[in-house]
Amino acid sequence: MELIVAVYADWGIGKDGTQPVALRADRKFFRETTRGAMVIVGRKTVDDFPGKKPLPNRENVVISRTVTEMPGFTVCRSVEEAVQYAKNAPRAMVIGGGRIYEEMLPYCDQAYITKLGCTVECDTYFPNLDEHPDWVASTLLEQGEEDGISYEMWLYTRK
Repeated sequence: MELIVAVYADWGIGKDGTQPVALRADRKFFRETTRGAMVIVGRKTVDDFPGKKPLPNRENVVISRTVTEMPGFTVCRSVEEAVQYAKNAPRAMVIGGGRIYEEMLPYCDQAYITKLGCTVECDTYFPNLDEHPDWVASTLLEQGEEDGISYEMWLYTRK
């Protein structure tokens, strides 16, 4: 299983359920990287989706203990259920939010991390994989600058 996330310089990922700063280049990278894959997301993160609708051209799976049905989504009641369900997918990607990343990280072997060269106020953080003993930044995929903010897109792999 894989995951994809954009982090700020302090590994923050969001505030009040959304990304305070989002770059077009990262949105494009997300679309291209997740297209055709199963995406696994928490229910609160779906609230930040355009129109709160499933992402097109992907199999959308939502993890929720409270919701039993969401149009366009397969609902899994637990992380374990989502992991079992994902075993049938050719490619499964965890796409957030914070709690889902934290609980799904042990099941992932690759992580696509967009590092934004800025720090903004966040209330949700991703584990710093640069300091994590099980992970290594293996490939720089892209780098650039947009709206005065530098970015790097990295593929991390589990050691």
